[in-house]
Amino acid sequence: MPKKLAQAGPATIPLRNSLTAGRPGALCERTPQTPIVVAMSGGVDSSTVAALLCREGKQVIGLTMQLWNQRRLPELSREGATGRCCSLDDVHDARHVAEKLGIPYYVVNFEKRFEEQVIQPFIDEYLAGRTPIPCTLCNNSIKFDPFLELADGLGAGQIATGHYARIRFDEASGRHRLLKGVDASKDQTYFLWGLTQPQLSRTQFPLGGHTKVQVRELAREMCVPVAGKQDSQEICFVPNGDYAAFIDAYFRERGIAREATQGEIVDAAGRKLGEHEGVHHFTVGQRRGLGLAAGEPLYVISTEPATQRVMVGRNPDLLRAELTARDANWIAVATLDRPVRAQVKIRNKHEAAPATVSPTGQQRRFRVRFDEPQRAVTPGQAAVVYDGELALGGGWIE
Repeated sequence: MPKKLAQAGPATIPLRNSLTAGRPGALCERTPQTPIVVAMSGGVDSSTVAALLCREGKQVIGLTMQLWNQRRLPELSREGATGRCCSLDDVHDARHVAEKLGIPYYVVNFEKRFEEQVIQPFIDEYLAGRTPIPCTLCNNSIKFDPFLELADGLGAGQIATGHYARIRFDEASGRHRLLKGVDASKDQTYFLWGLTQPQLSRTQFPLGGHTKVQVRELAREMCVPVAGKQDSQEICFVPNGDYAAFIDAYFRERGIAREATQGEIVDAAGRKLGEHEGVHHFTVGQRRGLGLAAGEPLYVISTEPATQRVMVGRNPDLLRAELTARDANWIAVATLDRPVRAQVKIRNKHEAAPATVSPTGQQRRFRVRFDEPQRAVTPGQAAVVYDGELALGGGWIE
């Protein structure tokens, strides 16, 4: 718990009439109760969550985590860049929403922790030939346990976020279950497989039962100031999704020689086809940006950080029938002790494929055998296991 939180905005102003749709002239009455802390990013989703809870009469506290200093790596701050994380505009928007709702609002500086536990592992993973998921790293390391610690310091029993997912308690098993959001196009359970039972027991996802269209309608109905704000991209700290440019800029800032990341592009037989500026510019399944002239389409099959080589091949070379995952976290069950039939998702936009999921005998590892080979199984991504709409758990693809 930080020694001091920066509060912004009035703490006792009642809600405006516009936030109580269907009750002209009424104010949102609050009764003494345990507060709930809402993670406010300045976007429409988290702002709508705060407004919905207020309309329900909950005692809401808004909290924004300052994660990345936008003044760093200025060469990336070009016109039209999108997907910023905790920019000054985003903090301004979150504060404005909190003021309109009349709730206490705090900004907490988590930049050091974010760099150590998200940015640096993100870069290390790319340099190790894997393709990381910073959103999951952030959820596991920043947005839940530390957030719950902050909530404790504010006397709050629950936290709420704008994720599109659902939580249900199963009395038979005594476990909290994680279910997909009803809007399949916005479902975020793929990024939430690392949540633990203690975290789930104190978390609310109020938007899980709504579609994105409905959320924007609710935001407009409640006159949320950011109702029309565009969504951010997944890698929130990388302008325009150019992660390679971000890593290069980070290298320059840290004094890492660019030459140390250069290498060869080779085919499956090891024949040199070209050169590249760094393995972090490539991910499994990539076709564009290879800089090769070939008579047929070529794709990245693997990267070899030890030799700085990037291997390319044809589309059939991308198919894999099996994978092994590490650091498993099981949600619906305490552990995986026998093979189960399930559907497994290997990246966010991948359609979960039928498979048999089995324990390996090694702690926190499991093996997936797909009914049909899957394209571009990528080390560093997550294998998330589902039983229909129920997220059973997941792990990192090796």
